[in-house]
Amino acid sequence: MDTKALLLDTVAQHRTEMFKAEQHIFKNAETGFREWKTNAYMTEKFEAMGYTLTQAGNIPGFIADLDTGRPGPKICIMAELDSLIVPDHPDAVSDTGAAHACGHHAQCAALLGVAAALKAPGALDELSGSIRFAVVPAEELIEIGYRESLRRQGIIKYFGGKVEFLYRGLLDGVDIIYMVHTSANHPGGFGISPGNNGCITKNIEYKGRAAHAGGSPHRGVNALYAAQMGLAAINALRETFKDSDHIRVHPIITEGGQAVNAIPDRVKLESYVRGSNLEAIVAENRKVNRALAAGAAALGAEVVLSDRFGYMPLQNDANLSKLALECMAQVVPEDKISPNEPWSSGSTDMGDMSTLMPVLHPMVGGACGVGHGNNYRIDDPETALVKCAQFQVLFAHKLLSDGAKAAREVIAAKKVVFSSKEEYFAFVDKVAMDKEGAVYNSDGTITLDYTNL
Repeated sequence: MDTKALLLDTVAQHRTEMFKAEQHIFKNAETGFREWKTNAYMTEKFEAMGYTLTQAGNIPGFIADLDTGRPGPKICIMAELDSLIVPDHPDAVSDTGAAHACGHHAQCAALLGVAAALKAPGALDELSGSIRFAVVPAEELIEIGYRESLRRQGIIKYFGGKVEFLYRGLLDGVDIIYMVHTSANHPGGFGISPGNNGCITKNIEYKGRAAHAGGSPHRGVNALYAAQMGLAAINALRETFKDSDHIRVHPIITEGGQAVNAIPDRVKLESYVRGSNLEAIVAENRKVNRALAAGAAALGAEVVLSDRFGYMPLQNDANLSKLALECMAQVVPEDKISPNEPWSSGSTDMGDMSTLMPVLHPMVGGACGVGHGNNYRIDDPETALVKCAQFQVLFAHKLLSDGAKAAREVIAAKKVVFSSKEEYFAFVDKVAMDKEGAVYNSDGTITLDYTNL
């Protein structure tokens, strides 16, 4: 049996274990930076296969290295631990509303098959370099207020799990990263797009003055009305966004007043400003902040604008995509492969990785329902788990065989935004902002202060 046949067969032999893992993680969903039970489960499975793990520490997640014993590049294969919050999902955890409505549980289950196959005797005989498995937390950019509280406590510095791994040195030495995401749009097969949006995350707090809503509303400053003015101004800006920039702004109100008979004196919002390129994200975020600050000024309220860079736009490496298509065609019929999917307006911290090294983030079928919705689940585990894992082991073999010839060529031709992680973090840190958006001057004028870029 040749090595590729060995890898495919070994994955298939672990079908039952992968299916069990998918169901276990699905029923024990946890949101970002809280995935301790899922991390413990994955730790147990990896250690049972003989891997030595480096845990992330005070956040969930770990890495494990597999060395071929021959020099060459280091590729990293990832899976994500976290879930969403979808309280009306039939399988949501009752006390948290957490539900795997995006398929990260399937990534973890498939990765167990990949890790098992690459541990098989003879699996590494034709390979050079090394493989790092990274089980990462907190890809879904939710609970922004909670993540900000973790940042202020010094537990994390960045909101995305992969970015935090990068900051902690857990991805040092990695030359190429890939992972596969489940989808309801590719039944029985795979899809590759050029990439997807990045984003800036926003916490906004309007501050007014409480008063009796019926007896003395003239003594109050209505923070809710100020927020409404800001949101209305954002909506008026939408026609100024260029279609080619794929801008998305979608704020929510997380606190809108405490009592119906009191003028709201504090209102909180969360939002993203998404876009397909850094220049557009920064420019349109400036407009959004101006609108939010103007809403405060219109009502005589205060507003604190807190921005953090969320995720960079993802650019799938074109050379990795070509190699991946060859491997996909060894797992599924070619008519089940979509090589030219449209640009996605979603966001992922794989985008941040793509600014530093070649990255591939394709999609695999096997799910049904609406992504992030209450009917999302895995209905074809053979595709979502077995075929997904088989593609990943073939891709690792393709990259690292023949003296890692393919991986070396991809690395030599890479086109990245930042030359080092230090340069990347310098930019990300520059975006971070905490400002009083409306400043009331002693002469009666108002200064709008809404950007530091």
